[in-house]
Amino acid sequence: MFTGCGTAMVTPFRQDLSLDENALRRLVQRQIGAGINFLVPCGTTGESPTLSNAEQRRVVEITIEEARRAKVPVLAGAGGNNTAHVIEMALAFKALGADGILSVSPYYNKPTQEGLYQHYKAIAAAVALPIIVYNIPGRTGANVEPVTLAKLAEIENIVGVKEASGNISQMAVVLASVPEKFLVLSGDDGITIPLMSIGGQGVISVVSNEIPGEMTRLAQLCLAGDFAGALQIHRKYLRFIEANFLETNPGPVKAAMALMGLLEPVWRLPMVGPRPENLAKIRSALEAVGLIQQVYAAR
Repeated sequence: MFTGCGTAMVTPFRQDLSLDENALRRLVQRQIGAGINFLVPCGTTGESPTLSNAEQRRVVEITIEEARRAKVPVLAGAGGNNTAHVIEMALAFKALGADGILSVSPYYNKPTQEGLYQHYKAIAAAVALPIIVYNIPGRTGANVEPVTLAKLAEIENIVGVKEASGNISQMAVVLASVPEKFLVLSGDDGITIPLMSIGGQGVISVVSNEIPGEMTRLAQLCLAGDFAGALQIHRKYLRFIEANFLETNPGPVKAAMALMGLLEPVWRLPMVGPRPENLAKIRSALEAVGLIQQVYAAR
């Protein structure tokens, strides 16, 4: 269900900082029309730390409403450093009809490996859905180590990991330590091909917000063993992929999407738009691959 390419959806806002539900529906429909394999609302790319509980439920609800018609799976983001609250949100998403939960590891409080294990074990016991661990130590301050993932993989409904450690050696150890059915997904667009070449099963992508069809094609080619074909796509969009990470995500991706006419360039503090010099680089990268159509005009 969660192989290939899944999009870590941005959350569109209006100028008054309210949730732009119409834009969200358009973005989901665009993803589905491009053939995306699954959708991931309310991850950290979706600025979930600054969404209220009610807003998170609404984003997931809208995504499910639009995706259900096309039978596209929805992996809802429910993570944080309060285990009880994560369980509460995950249960709410289950009630809405989510197909699975992506849960970022606890940040700031830096639990031990045993703490991480107990955290995910508690979520899995409380929520009868497939759960994918999200390991991004550069943001959370704590690495979910391969030995911990191997223990978590023994829990029936913990089905995979989004690996964004940036350490391909660690990913190789993870793949060698978990059952074959356990999903190891790239959390970094730029290393999707390397990870999939050693056994990874897909990517949860930021860049597919802008180019869902292309990133889905890349992932599917990798799954089919056509790494030469996937490399052609990677090389074409490499500069563009790099531009998406000139500053902290989701600053650049939302700026790019605004330039493409897909949403308004609005972030909630403490996130802000890219600096002018980086915005110029983003615009140039968009132009180089023919993605700029028209600067957003309020509808």
